[in-house]
Amino acid sequence: MTKTLTFAVLHFSVAFTVTYLLTGSVIVGGAVALVEPAINTVVFYFHDKVWKRIETKKPHGLEAIPV
Repeated sequence: MTKTLTFAVLHFSVAFTVTYLLTGSVIVGGAVALVEPAINTVVFYFHDKVWKRIETKKPHGLEAIPV
């Protein structure tokens, strides 16, 4: 859980810093730092579900073949 929390703090910090540097606005930086990670978390959830579905359909023995 500690790793997850530290990653969340890092993610919020990066989102805020990049947005603040691009806009010069603390308000916009703060809004993006709250909204972007939340949306990204939801998108990752569905991304992970799709990948799990793909992995279960993959024939055995093909995972070692380079693509």
